[in-house]
Amino acid sequence: MKLLLKSLNYAPELTGIGKYNGEMCEAFVERGVEVTAIVAPPYYPEWKVHEGFRKYWFKPEVNNGVELIRCPMYVPKKVSTAKRLVHLCSFALSSGVALFSRLFRKTDVIVLVQPTLFCAPLTLLYAKITNTKTVLHIQDFEVDAIFGLGLMGEGKAASLAKKIERWLMSGFDAVSTISYSMIDNAKNKGVPEHKLIHFPNWSDTSFVTPQTNGTALREEWGFSTDDKVFLYAGNMGSKQGLEIVLEAADRLRQNSRVKFVFVGAGANVDALKRLAANLELTNVFFKPLQPWELVPQMLAMADVHLVIQKKGAADAVLPSKLTNILSAGGHAIVTAEENTELGRIEKQQPGIYECIEPESVGTLVTAIESALEKDTTQHNELARKFALTYLDKNTIIDKFIGQLVDITESNSDFAKEIE
Repeated sequence: MKLLLKSLNYAPELTGIGKYNGEMCEAFVERGVEVTAIVAPPYYPEWKVHEGFRKYWFKPEVNNGVELIRCPMYVPKKVSTAKRLVHLCSFALSSGVALFSRLFRKTDVIVLVQPTLFCAPLTLLYAKITNTKTVLHIQDFEVDAIFGLGLMGEGKAASLAKKIERWLMSGFDAVSTISYSMIDNAKNKGVPEHKLIHFPNWSDTSFVTPQTNGTALREEWGFSTDDKVFLYAGNMGSKQGLEIVLEAADRLRQNSRVKFVFVGAGANVDALKRLAANLELTNVFFKPLQPWELVPQMLAMADVHLVIQKKGAADAVLPSKLTNILSAGGHAIVTAEENTELGRIEKQQPGIYECIEPESVGTLVTAIESALEKDTTQHNELARKFALTYLDKNTIIDKFIGQLVDITESNSDFAKEIE
């Protein structure tokens, strides 16, 4: 099978969609799939093109058996809604050029990763001309995220955007996404059930394990055995609303045992650092993104993990960081409404993590104080069991490849019931 991936993000990005795309494509190659990936240069979550990569022109390369075409795009230094839209449009255009340069090279299936849906028109046109099967893989419902988080106002613009979204989604042979709540959302947008695939994000459960010892990293970062370390690791952008963690740290500053650690990068990291400085918080620490080989130690170092999102984000964006927290057997506080995927998982698996109301400093402080009374030195067995059962990388990828084969071998709409 010859597969073409089209996505904004790819390795060597250390977090988020880029990390998963890189792992997925390399796993496909290991299983005999011929893979080409049309992607941007790495820029996330720092919003800065990594050193050694071209900003303004195309760059072909081969990485671990995957043929890559890096496409130029605009990356704003300061992210705003308008600049973000220009950013997405620039990649849609440059990746379209790269795609049509392959017009006479056979491809069996194109997997377009959302974001960004801006790439869909040219992808669907190419597929129509070449009679190629298409899959839209939704990591983020970006239209829902933009309007649900208030980045753009409701009204005629929202109505038009949602109509265009429905029309574009209807053009794909199959639509995959990472949670059952997001599958329900796709149904509500008009995608028929027989076109839907559950393709969740995964964890390398043999690499991220509860047996990893984080003591050395904990000591290196200056924390004692008496400290209670609350860790947020991941993107620091507008979707998260991480200001409430700093407000909680302010309220808990009298408890010298409580430490808050932010690991990562993102559009809001400088603003968060300024807020922490203005509040004179001595219990808050910022660390850069850690290399993948240190992630198990970083997860093991923490007493409690924080998975923070704003209201309206939890079903538009399922936080990929949670998969590794569960695989590590971590104890976590998760902000999400009860009717979201995260809320339903907590109801079905009591004790897997604590789910609390988003954007409520008081509720977060109460959850943190409750966690201080618990023994978090032992790993969360329920979380680890869930990861082994539902989040194993090899099981998930093998199943998805089988579904892609079914799509490429069918002469009509993909017809496979969700298991």
